Amino acid sequence: MNTILIIVNIAVFLLLAAGLFVMQKKHVSFSKRVFAGLGLGIIFGYIIHLLYGTASEITTGTIEWFNIVGSGYVKLLQMVVMPLVFISIVGAFTKMKLTKNIGKISFLVIGLLLATTGISAAIGIGTTLGFGLDGVQLTEGEAEANRNAQLVDRAVEVESMTIPQQILQMIPANPFADLTGSRPTSTIAVVIFAAFLGVAYLGIRGKQPEQAEMFAKIIDAFYAIIMRVVTLVLRLTPYGILALITKVAATSNYEAIVSMGKFVIASYVALILVFIVHLALLAMAKLSPIQYVKKGLPTLTFAFTSRSSAGTLPMNIKSQTKDFGVSEGIANFAGPFSLTIGQNGCAGIYPAMLAVMVAPTVGINPASPSFILMLILVVMISSFGVAGVGGGATFASLIVLSVMDLPLAIVGLLISVEPLIDMGRTALNVSGSMTTGILTSRITGEFEEEVYERKDVVEA
Repeated sequence: MNTILIIVNIAVFLLLAAGLFVMQKKHVSFSKRVFAGLGLGIIFGYIIHLLYGTASEITTGTIEWFNIVGSGYVKLLQMVVMPLVFISIVGAFTKMKLTKNIGKISFLVIGLLLATTGISAAIGIGTTLGFGLDGVQLTEGEAEANRNAQLVDRAVEVESMTIPQQILQMIPANPFADLTGSRPTSTIAVVIFAAFLGVAYLGIRGKQPEQAEMFAKIIDAFYAIIMRVVTLVLRLTPYGILALITKVAATSNYEAIVSMGKFVIASYVALILVFIVHLALLAMAKLSPIQYVKKGLPTLTFAFTSRSSAGTLPMNIKSQTKDFGVSEGIANFAGPFSLTIGQNGCAGIYPAMLAVMVAPTVGINPASPSFILMLILVVMISSFGVAGVGGGATFASLIVLSVMDLPLAIVGLLISVEPLIDMGRTALNVSGSMTTGILTSRITGEFEEEVYERKDVVEA
């Protein structure tokens, strides 16, 4: 009987996917197909949840099949992340227009990412204090105990590392191993390695122009091929979102969400406030925030459902260049750098909120100006090297709490609502990345405003 019901669920999913395919054949816009997949997934997933619950064999068996599409799609995007990061950074140096402003662009990208992360931390602190959140109120159940047990080894590793040691972890010793994503800091290590190659290219361009030109052509050819692979994968976005959001809606623990509703609401209030800051920065640059929301929603929606900033990188770069008019060189800097530096949600808001919640348990006044300033500074510094995949916020929180000499157990006490909050955090990370690219491009004059003002989202 269970097998039959699983087959029925799969059949319904295939029908919904077929509907999305028909929309594609009728040339319905990419944005509308993405939101159709999102809406259908929420409804279908909640129906599965109501009929079978989260822990039944029917639900788990059904989701296991859906994961072929959802998780498979994320894996395809992750497949191209490291090659895309590497070739994007090197390619950024080979573009003549970019190299004239390389120092300014690097300063602006890193500066904006860190500044918005500091603002995010301040907003996270204010929201936590405003809602009166307190870590003492959290209780440890079986799931939370298991989670904390899993975090013990990681916590010991983080606590035993000084800030200089953490910086050393970012430096590539074996770039080929880092290209496989073997370490939490692999992404930033690849960025550093690619930057060294780019600087080397600039060094030989004047002395050995023929070799430099050949190298630039090879990089351009690789970039074109990788972006073509990205395009092929991105065409599957509506189907991937349908599967991913169905899983979320079907397997979410709604009772736990309700019981920790105050923390969930406070978290999303902070996320929305930081998003408003992004829009305000665009408005200050005399760009339409409404246009940004309309054209950025497909990318932000995928970030929300996938919970992977790294997996969203191909869509991030595509949106910056094709939809917002950011130059390729700047987009190829802002996108990869944002995976490891200054993630507004995972490395900004979340660690700051946890630190404020847990501070009273060790006799620290979280409203103290000295504590707040120190926490914001630590959050900004600790935002270097945070992996842009699920779990990055946990790693960032462990670092911040460890440096501030605060208890680490609170990280595991929020496991029941972690996925729901992580969705919003990831979307905010990507918004921060796109906003940084747009503002940097605008400031340096490498910005096509007519592309930004164009109404339609470019098809993948």
